[in-house]
Amino acid sequence: MRGLASYARVNPDATLFEVPPPPTPVERLLHLAGQYVQHNDALDLLLSSTAPPRPDTHAESALRLAADTQSAIKAIKNERLYERAELTETVMRLQQLAFLATASSDLPTGTARELTALAPEAAVSCAVTLADETRRRRWSSAPATDQRLTAVQYNALTEIARGHVVTGSSLGREFTRSREPKVLMSTLRALEAKGLAERTTASAHAAYIGGPPQNRVRLTAPGITSLASVIGRPPARPSTTSPSHPLPATTQAPAQTR
Repeated sequence: MRGLASYARVNPDATLFEVPPPPTPVERLLHLAGQYVQHNDALDLLLSSTAPPRPDTHAESALRLAADTQSAIKAIKNERLYERAELTETVMRLQQLAFLATASSDLPTGTARELTALAPEAAVSCAVTLADETRRRRWSSAPATDQRLTAVQYNALTEIARGHVVTGSSLGREFTRSREPKVLMSTLRALEAKGLAERTTASAHAAYIGGPPQNRVRLTAPGITSLASVIGRPPARPSTTSPSHPLPATTQAPAQTR
């Protein structure tokens, strides 16, 4: 019932017995990327803890990730897309992720962290390839793109999916940390206002040794759906907002002086 209530809040026009559609394979991969980010964050916090972690602390999470990766592979195969090198390589990369996750369950925490370090980016890259293939072969049934997103917001959602965005605060002022392209706090707040992103408090490693944990920025379920509709095909709309006082349509050139 909690799931239905949550869906009703996101979809106010839904009836009581309306069942949300199952996630697409692309959405599955973006969700999987988020799971790997969460797993890696948990390992980082364990490694930074003063108490030595138990050898099997991360094993259950790693094996669950391996199973979820195999489920994503099955969902892709069930699409029955024609064989193509790019799609075959995508499945192979996911199989490698499942293998690495399984192998990491038997390793010490530090070594296990290295095996899954690049998993979020790999899952997002696979999502891009799969989205391109799906549009190319089934254009008429491709999901409608989210017209609310600007190019800057698209880039931000992609960086969030890759696990590149955290937030913190200093002297009462909030800030973001990310790779290029930079994700500004104003962009993050706009995405949060749309219900596409959220922060998990003190869930990511500290910015410096001995510092407090940072807040991981994650995609919400609607955020995953929005990104899946445009991933690999960023919006063409301008990425910057108009100035508060736009210039007139025509302006007179300044007089030349000698």
